[in-house]
Amino acid sequence: MKTTIENNILYIKENDQMLAYVTFPFIAEKVVNINHTFTAPQMRGKGLAKILLDDLYNYLKEKQYKAVPTCSYAVSYFERYPEKKDVL
Repeated sequence: MKTTIENNILYIKENDQMLAYVTFPFIAEKVVNINHTFTAPQMRGKGLAKILLDDLYNYLKEKQYKAVPTCSYAVSYFERYPEKKDVL
């Protein structure tokens, strides 16, 4: 599935319907807060949140940004994939 980033929101849309998104506002220069992850009820359990966090991780690496995860899903994602903690 294709993800898009706009205004510090990374999302997956299909037929103009928001399926999943993660928000990551800046809290300092080059530091974002991963503060909310959402998946539409009918799409839960299909791995969309992981796709979002994988793509967000790659985006943060590319931009040389750091992140502070405060969303419970983001916290568990970085615990599950410790090799990606380099952006924290």
